[in-house]
Amino acid sequence: MLNLAKAGLLSFTGLFYLWLGVVPSAWAFDSAKPIEPSLVLLNTYSGQEEVQGWLLSEKLDGVRAYWDGKHLMSRQGKRFVVPDWFTENFPPFELDGELWMGRGQFENTVSIVNQQQPHNGWQQLSYQIFEVPNQAGGLLERLGVLKMYLQVFPAPYLHIIEQTAVSGRDEVANHLKEMIAHGGEGLVLRDPNTPYYAGRSAKALKVKEKQDAECIVQGYTQGEGKYQGQVGALLCEIVAGQFPALRDSQRVVKLGSGLSDQERREPPPKGTLVTFQYMGLTKNGLPRFPVYWRIRSDKSW
Repeated sequence: MLNLAKAGLLSFTGLFYLWLGVVPSAWAFDSAKPIEPSLVLLNTYSGQEEVQGWLLSEKLDGVRAYWDGKHLMSRQGKRFVVPDWFTENFPPFELDGELWMGRGQFENTVSIVNQQQPHNGWQQLSYQIFEVPNQAGGLLERLGVLKMYLQVFPAPYLHIIEQTAVSGRDEVANHLKEMIAHGGEGLVLRDPNTPYYAGRSAKALKVKEKQDAECIVQGYTQGEGKYQGQVGALLCEIVAGQFPALRDSQRVVKLGSGLSDQERREPPPKGTLVTFQYMGLTKNGLPRFPVYWRIRSDKSW
């Protein structure tokens, strides 16, 4: 009787997917070896783009996570060790989003998802979806596939990030000001008519009060004054491709501001990927006023 019930459920599920026009995941695999998925990445909003009718959403301060239809993994393809109850009723097609606890909770989120055994800390998280990869149509149509799925198969920890149409640049600026005032990280702007793609394009933009980039720790300078005997600054090599105008000789940035006393005593080891913030570019294309932010840990898009 149980087997018949399961067969009936599978039959119903298959028909439901067919009716939805869902593209099943071709990505799901059982190998534990990390395979980095190809995902949507964001360019930076300059304030000059014509964005009337585009969709606006909050840029969540969480940990990027990709669901391949079977496993939840990082942007680098490393599987998260997730309790079964967290992924209960997740769909057999791809999802892309953020593991999120709330605004200002990035470090706590990282602590939860990096543990190597399933634990109840995952109850504090939700999986916030901003993309349904490789489905047909524009962004709202792709998200609509998941919305219809959840109406039949509720998944308590799965949520779709709200998308709001904007009238133009002034509205974007107002939304950003309000978001920052409430402790948010920033916004995401996307052209709703663009079919799914992987990589960066001018049709998906991050909107932030401060810009950020990644670099790799190569060495340290010695601290002076009250920081005598500690690290004065990190010497980091900017990850290639982020600032196309930079020559190789310009790719080392010094990050002193932003380091805590603890980080000066115990700095990120050489080879660590870290994130820094800056305020625009100089006339030579260098990031202006670079400030250390934090260790990169499968951070967002």
